[in-house]
Amino acid sequence: MLSTLILTLLKTTAIQLAGLFGIFFAFGIILSWLQRVTQYNYRRAFGWKGILFTAWFGTPFHELGHVFFAKLFRHRVTKISLFSPNESTGGLGSVDHSYNKNSLYQKIGNFFVGSAPIIFGGAVLSLMLYFLIPNGREALSPLFQAHSTASYFDAVKQMFLTLFSTENLTKWNFWLFIYLSFCVVAHLAPSKEDRRGMWAGLGWIILILLCVNLVTLLVQLDITKYILRSAMYLQFLIGVFAYATAIAIVHFFFSFVLLRPFSKR
Repeated sequence: MLSTLILTLLKTTAIQLAGLFGIFFAFGIILSWLQRVTQYNYRRAFGWKGILFTAWFGTPFHELGHVFFAKLFRHRVTKISLFSPNESTGGLGSVDHSYNKNSLYQKIGNFFVGSAPIIFGGAVLSLMLYFLIPNGREALSPLFQAHSTASYFDAVKQMFLTLFSTENLTKWNFWLFIYLSFCVVAHLAPSKEDRRGMWAGLGWIILILLCVNLVTLLVQLDITKYILRSAMYLQFLIGVFAYATAIAIVHFFFSFVLLRPFSKR
């Protein structure tokens, strides 16, 4: 029956979308909230300019993420402003880009250009840990070896035990790493404008999946297992995002406790 076909089509597409992009939205929501409440702590203590304590380093990487994926999806980048804080608008930086509306590849690219800061920023955090901390590789390894929700929690716990070792706490480069990591995670999440671009790109991805699934269901072929199997190659992103989220949580508590005596409200 037609109703059964439609329900199966919608269910199949939803499962595929969750498998492919669920981690982007799950961690994106968490990181956006943490970013908002952490920046509120800075504004409460020092006003709008308090954000600049982290923005000078974090914002350029946010914008470079947009540039990287815009180039990857062949968008035309017309203007790059890595760091130009404007109190009246609340803006900290920007990347202006355009795309060919007749190119499906470039239209799909809007999703990845919009979500770029969380991917690019997570990669920057991992590289900083790897190069700034002597046992950084040892700290990262559990995250990239985990393959389930429970194992990711264990991996994050092990990472913190390794990272905040007694030996590290006595080294200046550890505290430099902590500060720079706070700067990156404070500006990691996609902005409202970024999210609008993501929805535009996601709409085309959904439309393509619906069309492909309609054809495959009519010929009685379920491609879900193949799509979910290919999504396994994105598992390493879960490790990166879990690490970024852990650092963001630490940053929030640091900002809440250490900046509270300076609060003007």
